[in-house]
Amino acid sequence: MTVDIGPEQGYRTRAAHLEDVLGPGDDPANPLGHRAVLAADERGVLLADGERALRDFGLNAEFVPAHLGGRFERADRLGQLMRTVFRRDCALGIGYGVTSFIAGLPIWADGTPEQQARVARTLLAGGRVVAAYTELAHGSDFSRTEFTAAPGPGGFVLNGGKQLVNNISRAELAVFFARTAEGPGSRGHSHLLVDLTALPAGRVRRDKRYPVSGVRGCLLSGIEIDEWVAPPDALLGAEGGAMETVLRVFQVTRAVLPSMVVGVGDTQLRTVLGFARDRRLYGRSLADLPSARTTLAGCFADLLVCDAFASVVGRSLHLRPGETSVSAAAVKYLVPKLLQESSYRLSVQMGARSYLRTGPYAMFQKAARDLPVVALAHAGSAVCQASLVTQLPRLAERGWRSALAGQSPEHDDAGSLYDLDGPLPPLCLDALEVNARGADSLAGDLVRLYPVLTGRVGREPALGLLAELTGLFVTELRGLADRVLALAPRDRTVLAGPRAFTLADRYAHVLAAAAVVGAWWHAYSSGAGTAPADPVWAGAALHRLAARLGLRPGPLPPEIEDRLFADLTARHEAARTFDLFQGHLASGTARRPWS
Repeated sequence: MTVDIGPEQGYRTRAAHLEDVLGPGDDPANPLGHRAVLAADERGVLLADGERALRDFGLNAEFVPAHLGGRFERADRLGQLMRTVFRRDCALGIGYGVTSFIAGLPIWADGTPEQQARVARTLLAGGRVVAAYTELAHGSDFSRTEFTAAPGPGGFVLNGGKQLVNNISRAELAVFFARTAEGPGSRGHSHLLVDLTALPAGRVRRDKRYPVSGVRGCLLSGIEIDEWVAPPDALLGAEGGAMETVLRVFQVTRAVLPSMVVGVGDTQLRTVLGFARDRRLYGRSLADLPSARTTLAGCFADLLVCDAFASVVGRSLHLRPGETSVSAAAVKYLVPKLLQESSYRLSVQMGARSYLRTGPYAMFQKAARDLPVVALAHAGSAVCQASLVTQLPRLAERGWRSALAGQSPEHDDAGSLYDLDGPLPPLCLDALEVNARGADSLAGDLVRLYPVLTGRVGREPALGLLAELTGLFVTELRGLADRVLALAPRDRTVLAGPRAFTLADRYAHVLAAAAVVGAWWHAYSSGAGTAPADPVWAGAALHRLAARLGLRPGPLPPEIEDRLFADLTARHEAARTFDLFQGHLASGTARRPWS
């Protein structure tokens, strides 16, 4: 039975209902619980009961714009809602939902009203739409795509193959990125919307599956088409315009996917915390040992960094679309990196049990295998860093130096950008720019907030650490500007050497710090009294980021670590999520792993 949920129902209401649909993860009798998820993963299939539950919930409506009958209105809320699915099963989140979301974006951006209505109907009926971009021979270098769609009098002659396309073997519709003109340049590629059910058996093969180590249930397959003519109305947007569309709409996926994956980090941290509380060593629980507490508190702080950064960038898509070519690449690079490094540190606490594929803590190893695959999804770290490298010089010259000199005016939406529960204007895909042209108001907000914080320390000494850490990142930004402008011409291109990529890494950390400070300061200064207003999490998050850059080496201050660990434990016992929103988990979830 399909549940009727309209877009007017708030994110928290829908997320809570979705959590109830999935039920307690630790209940061995739950057909959607951890035991069932692990069994499906062992078989290399998606959890069938899970797909049915998501279809009945109407999850596909979350990927369809509201004006077309769906519930997609806000990028930040979509990422946060999908964490519910990713906490339970990353493969289910990708295999059932994310693929259709990615494929829908070029349609919502460039499709005709008829094309958009057709795709909306397909998704709202529980169907699947896939994005056929990847060719193993060229990876993320779409400019070298060999799959062709030669224009002709009867339409476009499709010829060639795509690989590692999720759900291509069972989808009804596909968006193909194809070469429609020979020669160099960015105007030789187009998007085509193809009805896969209309492809004649003798002209197509789409049954080859690629086994993978993570998200094993996802049906990553290939398709080969032998000179089949797609009708003229298959063209999405202008002929030759696909590359520009990709550079715009992929900003949305780069911003939203990291937010979703925060759910995977939540599951890993929850599993290891449960293990640490149960495991007895030296007459006490592992959770009582200082080294374990330090690891757990640190990984909790890193998870909050990921949440704040992803949430702010998701809101930037609505409020500062001219700049998200930079911030979206930064968040897609840094969040998976932080989560994978946390995964390793947590695995050390579990020891040999981190490899077990059965038993009460087996969800950890599944998440550990899933995370690297998700990190590569749709744009790997090297691709995102390269995107940053090419924009660094203009950012340094026009954005950072102006902000550091006090010549950058405050953005008129500064308050609403960091109001994580605040309203947003509609997402306009046409407003997204392929290049920020040196604009970087996120880093500028960090610079502007620093003197505000230092001015409050006299009256509020508790803000001293936050002000000090914020100052470290302002100093780092100043140093980055000098080092970026000293780069050789080659190091300002995608052919740059390690030095430029290192600067891109450090810059991503500065942006994450800016998101943390902005989100915390907005909640704190407005007197909201919510979790984001607590200086403890913000101080811990900034300390962790600073330590990664060598700006503030060492562990968290003991008083911060103790309060952070207490918060982590309280949430665990109350069955609440570990992100900034502290949503409720289904009754009984995660208080104790199933056995």
